[in-house]
Amino acid sequence: MSGKIVAITHAMATSENESKDTLTVYQERLDALDATLASKMDRWSVPALRTAVGVVFIWFGALKVLGVSPAGDLVASTVYVLPPEFFVPVLGVWEVIIGICLLYPPLTRVGLLLLALQLPGTFLPMVLLPEVVYTTFPYGLTVEGQYIVKNLVIIAGALVLGSTVRDESGSA
Repeated sequence: MSGKIVAITHAMATSENESKDTLTVYQERLDALDATLASKMDRWSVPALRTAVGVVFIWFGALKVLGVSPAGDLVASTVYVLPPEFFVPVLGVWEVIIGICLLYPPLTRVGLLLLALQLPGTFLPMVLLPEVVYTTFPYGLTVEGQYIVKNLVIIAGALVLGSTVRDESGSA
């Protein structure tokens, strides 16, 4: 009887070890996949961010230049000291230039400077036109308010792009 118990115990131990080995194999495979994916993301994240932010600025700016931007009225209402038929297209050209600069790495610093001068103005409606931005102050946002708050993502993206300028220019 004790021989049977030893055999059963050995079989159970072998089965447990095989389970652990199988689990270890799966964990190692998942870890390798995770490392590969993280490496690809590290390689492509900054170029993808550069492209996305650049395209957004070119697209939104072009809409202002063409006079078909849904944000045109909001811009005109916020910067009421300048004629909208002048200011909105000029802002659009400014945004297109930002986008082009961000897409071309040697001009990233110029694009980031222009963006730093432009972005604070995008938050002005939150102060000057709260009735347009909020459904319930300070947390309930209208579509216009959401459009403005999304600029926080643009700011974070600009910080990431700014962190790469020394690498791209060959400076140390």
